[in-house]
Amino acid sequence: MEYTVQKLAKLAGVSTRTLRYYDEIGLLEPARKSSSGYRIYGREEVDKLQQILFYRELGLDLDSIKRIVADPAFDGPGALRMHREKLLAKRAQLDLLINNVESTISAAEGKSIMADSEKFKGFKQKLVEDNEQQYGEEVRGKYGDDIADKSNAKMLNMSEEKYAEFQLLEQEVLKVLAKAQETGDPAGELAQKAADLHKQWLAFTWPSYSKEAHAGLAQMYVDDDRFAAYYDKAGKGGAQFLRDAIFVYTGSEPDHSVEK
Repeated sequence: MEYTVQKLAKLAGVSTRTLRYYDEIGLLEPARKSSSGYRIYGREEVDKLQQILFYRELGLDLDSIKRIVADPAFDGPGALRMHREKLLAKRAQLDLLINNVESTISAAEGKSIMADSEKFKGFKQKLVEDNEQQYGEEVRGKYGDDIADKSNAKMLNMSEEKYAEFQLLEQEVLKVLAKAQETGDPAGELAQKAADLHKQWLAFTWPSYSKEAHAGLAQMYVDDDRFAAYYDKAGKGGAQFLRDAIFVYTGSEPDHSVEK
C-alpha cells in the first residue's frame, strides 16, 4: 500500500511538516513522487518511519538516528528486539513508580504502613536506568560490566538517608566548582575542595576508589559532550576546569591532545 504525506502523517500520528522535514534532511525520503509532485511512501518507508519514531521515543537526536538507519549493516529485526527490551525496562520502571505512589497514598490514608526503604526505591531505579541509557555504553566500555553492575547495585541498595546525602553532595560539588572557576586556579584551595567533594560523591556509588579511575572519569567528562554539558552548568568550561582540578588532586596530567 502507498501513502501520501497526509495519509502517512495521519497513520503515524505525526505532522506533515515533520515528514517533509525528514525528507529535507535525508532521514526519510519518499519512495517516489507522483506526476503532480506529491511525495509517495511505500511499505519500506513506513517501516523506516516506525524505526525513527522508536528511536525518537528513546530520546535519540535526529543526527544519531540518521546514522543508525542509514548504516548498511542496520539490522531491522535486531533493532526491534532492542526496542522491545528498552520498552519493557521502561514499563517496569513506570510500574515501580506507580506502585510507589499507590503505596504512599495507602500509607497517607492510614490503610498501610510504608517502610522507609520503599519510599525512594522508584526514584533510585529511575536514576540508574537514566544513567544506563545516557552513559552506560561509555562507562561499561571504560570500566567493564562488573564495575558498572556493582555501582548500580550500590545505588539501589542505598538507604533513604544516604540517598538524600548523595543528592545534596551532588549540588555541593556544582556549587563549589562554580566558585572555584571564578579563581581560575585548578590547583587552588577551592578547586581542590571541589575535587575532594567529587571523590566523596563518587564513593556513594563506586565499589572502590582509585586515583587512576578518578582521573580517567574526569577526562571522559571533557571528551564526551553529554558529560561536559552537565558540569558546564557550574559555568562555561566547568567540565574542563573540574578535570584539571582532579588531575592535580590525583597527581596526574591532563591529556590535552584528546580535547575536542
